[in-house]
Amino acid sequence: MNKAEVLEIRKQFTPDRCTIDHICGCYVDGELNKKLVSKKAFGSIPEEEMFKYLDIFKHTLSGVFGKSLINLEFPLEEEQEGGTQEFLLRLRDSHLEDDSLIDEFYDKVIGNLFMEESYYIILVHAIYDIPGMTRDGIEMEDASENIFDFILCSICPVAPSKAGLCYNEKTNEIEDRYRDWVVDGPSKGFLFPAFIERNADIHNMLYFSKKPNDIQPEFIQALFGGRPPMSAPEQKTLFQSLVEETIGEDADYDVMRNIHENLNTMLEDHEEDEVNFELSKEDVKHLLADSGVPEDRMNYFDHNYEEIIGEQEQPLLAMNIANTRKFDISAPNVVIKVDPDRADLVESRIIDGRQCLVIAVDDHIEVNGINVRTFLKD
Repeated sequence: MNKAEVLEIRKQFTPDRCTIDHICGCYVDGELNKKLVSKKAFGSIPEEEMFKYLDIFKHTLSGVFGKSLINLEFPLEEEQEGGTQEFLLRLRDSHLEDDSLIDEFYDKVIGNLFMEESYYIILVHAIYDIPGMTRDGIEMEDASENIFDFILCSICPVAPSKAGLCYNEKTNEIEDRYRDWVVDGPSKGFLFPAFIERNADIHNMLYFSKKPNDIQPEFIQALFGGRPPMSAPEQKTLFQSLVEETIGEDADYDVMRNIHENLNTMLEDHEEDEVNFELSKEDVKHLLADSGVPEDRMNYFDHNYEEIIGEQEQPLLAMNIANTRKFDISAPNVVIKVDPDRADLVESRIIDGRQCLVIAVDDHIEVNGINVRTFLKD
């Protein structure tokens, strides 16, 4: 899925567009006990409560692709009887009216999800009547040809409200506030099937994790069945290790600056892409070679890639391994922060036999907020 496709589904979670027919819930306490199981027609929920649910569903489809939102394609074997995709398909096709299937789904979540606190599993079913689209991208409400039959799961932490004082209007007193259990925004969730090219794709699902560094591979594997993807922080860490091992001890500052600049150029060139730009093994190899990594060091690349990234190649998202917001240079007792678009201002030179970083200054200099340009001597 891409941004436009996610946005189209997010727009359905408003009172005037919502087509959710059934909602199921399971409250799980800290001891992994099912304290509450519920199922009802979504239209029977009071309006104020409905607004809060719709907000949760919108947040389950929010975030940056490759970080909080991850596209997953089911392995073929998981589409056979007993597979993860086949199970989710049966769950969807039941319109959440089969209690045994719903209970089995709850057990899968509880048995594989790690949460430090209690949590609330919300599962909904909806059918979106997909409107036709003109060549200019304008929706035609009366020209619907297909439907998007889907389930959405949101898993929300539940924690007691903060202790404190409150004003009791009935008694006109300031008193200890009653602490109840509050359902927070979603921390995990998924959409099945995926909505690709404005249609249902039962071979894919969209996974959500509020924290990119906590995607929980075991949980993904239980729902998805395939090899869990690498998280965004993991991709960055492994890429840095790959670069360090390939360049070796004689890492050159100019090479690292070139890698930074070349990665950012790649992102700019693919900024308008609907799908995030991925780097294959060969793409990474060309990136390092084009950035000036010596040929004798590139001979180690294939071995290093298999050792660090793995033999089963997983592409790296450019946005996950590039630093678009900072370009930091650290040395003992010194940290230099440079605008990521102006890494060219810092050069590496040998001066009096010592390696030095030279910073070009064409404007003013400030020290602790004080302009000191006038004190500089030629």
